[in-house]
Amino acid sequence: MAQAYSNRGVAKFDLGRYEAAIADYDEAIRLRPDLAEPYNNRGNAKYWLGRYEAAITDYDRTIHLRPNYAESYNNRGNAMAAVGRYEAAIADYDEAIRLKPDFVEAYAHRGATKHAIDQHDAAIADYDEAIRLKPDAAEFYDSRGTEKAMTGRHDEAIADYNKAIALRPDFATAYSNRGNARYEMGRHRDAMADYDKAIDLNPEYAEAFFNRGNAKRAMGRYDDAVADYDNAVDLKPGYAEAYGNRGIANIELGRVDEARKDFETARELAESTGNAKMVDEVEQWLHEL
Repeated sequence: MAQAYSNRGVAKFDLGRYEAAIADYDEAIRLRPDLAEPYNNRGNAKYWLGRYEAAITDYDRTIHLRPNYAESYNNRGNAMAAVGRYEAAIADYDEAIRLKPDFVEAYAHRGATKHAIDQHDAAIADYDEAIRLKPDAAEFYDSRGTEKAMTGRHDEAIADYNKAIALRPDFATAYSNRGNARYEMGRHRDAMADYDKAIDLNPEYAEAFFNRGNAKRAMGRYDDAVADYDNAVDLKPGYAEAYGNRGIANIELGRVDEARKDFETARELAESTGNAKMVDEVEQWLHEL
């Protein structure tokens, strides 16, 4: 009977009915508290509901019951990363890979976590292995490209984005990221073409509007840049960087009052998220008005 509840929980989870899945896993655990799988699966449902600490508790129990369960180490690593416990997450991915050396998702997740703590070369090594194991995964090329761009290797980054796009021609993120690499190389028109394509593929892609606004601003097209920043903040109202950059474009257009409002909004949003660096930058712009 416990297995039936667990199986039904899996079916509900696959339908996105996470609370209902949890109820079934609860019953499976009540009937058979010695089974590891329902704890792991309940942790997955809690993870998708954003209840990361509760998920970690379930993964702890899973691993206690089945210490060689690679998937649960990977899952716990994901939850650890979600709450900012990056070193613990990496330790979990390490163990998942030790137990299952061809665990491609664990390599990719460990790479993403290393990105979060600015270990970009180490992240590249993880994506190298993920690509070796799954060479047709466009997202791994895109992620490796981002790490290479972060280390100034823009030509290599573009090669990775090209591969990602070849594998998945509708990959809006890869177009936007390739645009970023081209922008950093001063290739603003090429960058804009990539942002155009990203927006065509995903008209609600706030970051692509923001990035295109930056390219237009770099080319002196300040009115057009403001229009893109407008779209960015409409799509993502808490987008502090877009308010800040719109403020800069408004200064170039001589719209001092509008710029001041943008900077004040950017400062408020940056303060609310603890982005001290941006607060300092905005304060400097306000001081110079």
